[in-house]
Amino acid sequence: MLDINAIQKILPHRYPFLLIDRVTELTRKQRIVALKNVTINEPYFAGHFPGFPIMPGVLMVEAIAQAGGALLLTEIPDRDAKLMVFTGIERARFRRPVIPGDQLKIVVTVLAWRTVAVRMQGDIFVDDKLVAEAVVTCRVVPREPESSRETE
Repeated sequence: MLDINAIQKILPHRYPFLLIDRVTELTRKQRIVALKNVTINEPYFAGHFPGFPIMPGVLMVEAIAQAGGALLLTEIPDRDAKLMVFTGIERARFRRPVIPGDQLKIVVTVLAWRTVAVRMQGDIFVDDKLVAEAVVTCRVVPREPESSRETE
């Protein structure tokens, strides 16, 4: 449904921090399914862990937020002037290690939707097995810091 070029028009993230490669399903204000192909070329594998590469759990939570961000930001008309930031992470669980060669299927379902904020349940699967889950809350904020807006 959305390839990497379309995702980059929605999200501000770039290599090495863009953690979704494709969106396969999108139901406005309800649900998104994204894919992330995990390769040994990911920069974090150099130190996490040498000889036993495992994707850090915090990056899986970030992938959930980015997928949710792609869903939320499609509803924001002036999204180039906005950023989506975490305001909460709850019930994060990591059930199996994610290693190079895995493909993450990131399923994000909206629990609560407000104009500039959203609460979402994220579940990540590898080969139809649940590997990670979390509830994330995010908010849309102006891209410029408050201090620079006040001086104008």
